[in-house]
Amino acid sequence: MDTKQNPVGDLIREWRTRRRMSQLDLAMEAEISQRHLSFMESGRALPSRDMILHLSERLSVPLRQRNQILLAAGYAPCFSEKSLDHPSLAPAMDAVRMVLKGHEPYPALAVDRHWNLIEGNAALAPLLAGVEDASLLQPPVNVLRLSLHPRGVAPQIVNLHEWRAHLIERLKHQNDTAGDPVLEALEKELLGYPDGPRQGRPIQGNANIIAHPLRMRVGDAVLSFISTTTVFGTPLDVTLSEIAIESFFPADEETASRLRALAAQ
Repeated sequence: MDTKQNPVGDLIREWRTRRRMSQLDLAMEAEISQRHLSFMESGRALPSRDMILHLSERLSVPLRQRNQILLAAGYAPCFSEKSLDHPSLAPAMDAVRMVLKGHEPYPALAVDRHWNLIEGNAALAPLLAGVEDASLLQPPVNVLRLSLHPRGVAPQIVNLHEWRAHLIERLKHQNDTAGDPVLEALEKELLGYPDGPRQGRPIQGNANIIAHPLRMRVGDAVLSFISTTTVFGTPLDVTLSEIAIESFFPADEETASRLRALAAQ
């Protein structure tokens, strides 16, 4: 979004439309009149700083984009944006490293808003040993590109069709949430990568499945993982709000045993 070309009313309307809310829906959610909201969107009324923050909260606008709406209205940004090595973020980054280290011998990694790798734990190394294109491992490492590239991790993924669909659906949802052109370009790139064969019945048809698995061939074994995503609660810094920790857990005892053996080596 370019705030120089989009007045605040257009941005509010854009986020409301992105959230598939009518003016009445948002007005009721924000406990204001629909007339007042209509005036703000049309430019007949300039929302106050507090009103912008209030509407942004109701619309679940990311912190980075909340700053953009404030700037469009002529207000100073409300949320700081510090570099990852800034001293004030040191406690948060220490916490990230503790989570990654504590998750061993199972793999975990931290990524930024564009899915670029921030840090990963030692358990990732065996999963990346088969990557053919070394450039995919050069910083900044985009973990989605690395995962689905035909010379990256993709050849090792047994259920590539299902996992690729899962990742792209997550990225689509993130694009709906953030409206980030970099993510939109990444989604287009990933859609151009080769797909894999469909594995058996649709995942929804298996009553024993509790989460979408990732199945990877590592050496002579096939390892099965389920993943979780962790973010910081109620962050007030843009950079911190955009960090996510992806943790992979063994989906069966065979995978757990193999990962413990790899760690021991």
